[in-house]
Amino acid sequence: MVSVCFAGITGWTAPAIVAAIDDADDLTLASGVSRSAAGQSLATATGSTSYGSVYATVAEALESAAVDVLVDYTSAAAVKSNVWTAVGAGVHVVIGSSGLTSDDYEELDRLARDRGVGVIAAGNFSVMAAVLRRAASMAAEHVDRWEIIDYASDDKPDVPSGTSRELAETLAQVREPAVTVALSELHGPVEARGAEVAGVRIHSVRLPSFVVTTEVVFGGPGERLVMRHDPGMTPAPYVSGTLLAIRKVADVAGVRRGLDSLLFAEPAPDPGP
Repeated sequence: MVSVCFAGITGWTAPAIVAAIDDADDLTLASGVSRSAAGQSLATATGSTSYGSVYATVAEALESAAVDVLVDYTSAAAVKSNVWTAVGAGVHVVIGSSGLTSDDYEELDRLARDRGVGVIAAGNFSVMAAVLRRAASMAAEHVDRWEIIDYASDDKPDVPSGTSRELAETLAQVREPAVTVALSELHGPVEARGAEVAGVRIHSVRLPSFVVTTEVVFGGPGERLVMRHDPGMTPAPYVSGTLLAIRKVADVAGVRRGLDSLLFAEPAPDPGP
């Protein structure tokens, strides 16, 4: 039985994943983390059938109950502290939050290997998003120009999203996209060309009605290829991928990025730890 602590237990993604953990024969929810619900039982805070409690910090949760895996669906402001605390305590981690940089992942990979701990991080735990990442990597082997459009809700403060950042870093491992007009040669504000991540231009749109939609546009002479993952307004797309990561995270020490690393025999290029 794999014992799970869920950080972000009162967040938008939590209810569907908590219910799936409760229904699983091989998983159990040991504790949750939420400042607003600290001190409550899991049953009161989430409706879970588990008997654990909710704590204000990951450190308190790990001290109070035995945990095999921390699942983090918090925020860009909280994720680093949560993850480093768990890995330092020898707890495997599944990261569904955005906000960590490539340098952060390099540092985390070293720490996780030193502790013999597994970490799986995905900008998006949707199976369809993982398929997009895989397909885009295949396209980048044959097409040398692309840009990414990153859509999210108007209240999402971090840009670009973890999904689009992870996609850009993955594609850059295949090749860096060609550019016809360099930024230094532009007439007008450089910001109009979006942000650069691993040599890839990302344009972040923040409007009501979006969750986290990711679109990559490949362009060639006389033709375009558009790939887009467009989830609905519920967390249902992220449940099966998160549970798969919980079950597989202990298999390998160090950081693995992207759900496709678990879905395909030959994963898309790893954007790096």
